[in-house]
Amino acid sequence: MSTISVKGTVAMKLKPIGYWVTTAAIALETLTGGVADLIHGGTDLVAGQPVVQIVTHEGYPVYLLAILGVWKLLGGIALLAPRFPRLKEWVYAGIFFELTGALVSGIVRGGDPGTVIWPPLILTTVALASWALRPPSRTLGVLFPVRRLA
Repeated sequence: MSTISVKGTVAMKLKPIGYWVTTAAIALETLTGGVADLIHGGTDLVAGQPVVQIVTHEGYPVYLLAILGVWKLLGGIALLAPRFPRLKEWVYAGIFFELTGALVSGIVRGGDPGTVIWPPLILTTVALASWALRPPSRTLGVLFPVRRLA
């Protein structure tokens, strides 16, 4: 019995650490990506190419960067802010759609897997881990309620 309680105690301590590590990583990526999108400059850290060049190569208009930049900045701030669990759900959904959209665009356009396929796939996994590890104070409620027989 003591091994079960020790494992449970360790898991209870590691979950918040995992949450904050993954949340900080995805929030930092979202915030820096938003700034890079808004200034239409900067270089994508993974691809090593200007952000504008990547967007136009994928077939999107440059003005999309301004739209995405604003939403990314607001999303990164919302992830780190306390409370607002419903807003955080929307932010996680937006990050998921943005990253999987980048992944699909990279696959369809036949880009280099090291720059257009793996980074969004890894970041999507990090975002999903952040979402799954949220503490109760940052969730809307129980995803799958347990029904007890009377």
